[in-house]
Amino acid sequence: MSTAPDEFEVQLQAADGVGVLEWSGRASQETVDRAVSLAADDGLIVRGLRRIEVSLPASDVVGRRALQRAGFRLEGTRREALALPDGSFGDVVMYARLASDLVYGPGGFTGVMNSVLPRKRLIAHALITDPWDRVCLMETTFKPDWELPGGIVNPRESPWAGAVREIAEEMSLDVGVGRVLVVDWLAPYLGWEDAVELIFDGGVLTQEQIEAIVPDPGEIRAVHWLTPEKAADKMAPFARGRMLAAVSCRLGGGTQYLERGLPRRD
Repeated sequence: MSTAPDEFEVQLQAADGVGVLEWSGRASQETVDRAVSLAADDGLIVRGLRRIEVSLPASDVVGRRALQRAGFRLEGTRREALALPDGSFGDVVMYARLASDLVYGPGGFTGVMNSVLPRKRLIAHALITDPWDRVCLMETTFKPDWELPGGIVNPRESPWAGAVREIAEEMSLDVGVGRVLVVDWLAPYLGWEDAVELIFDGGVLTQEQIEAIVPDPGEIRAVHWLTPEKAADKMAPFARGRMLAAVSCRLGGGTQYLERGLPRRD
């Protein structure tokens, strides 16, 4: 299919129900939009393909816009996969559209935006104490610093449910959590991208509950109960700050917003 002779050409190669869409040349945004949309509809509706995929330079703004307007979802990035004329390397992005994807209307738009907009990692921890106001810390098998009970919230899982699940997995305790004590933004660290952490009030455990704790041997080396001051010495600086803030908010009320474990100073 050629929408602008000798300038812009779109080709769709297909095998086993999957099409690969490619184009060459340059054209206006309107022309590229129309060509990509027609090729996608031809492959998925007329030819009955179940999937069409496209790889293109991450810097191709016109092409990326055309794909998104045609209902293609961003599926991933191949880092430095493209050799550039100046000797440097650029990223290649992969888009795809399925025959079953919702393309038109609000649902189609939000489905595409959900694939291309940033997503924050979400972490849910809990401040759990014993009858003597000692803080519960997890000594893990995979890092030297200790941490409050909790962990990464799974996709489509609420932060509350994530905190409860992590407590059950790490400690074999079936307990709920209360209000949010701390909201903390975690800056990039040791290869991790940024994230948002919530610390819930996990309450005060009874001696019977404490004795019933069974640490997960795959992740938890030991469960410790320490005063807030001694607990702080075992934690990374940013984790220390939010733990102490959580203790303060439990005693004084309210919820505190932090960045990197510290109160934001405007």
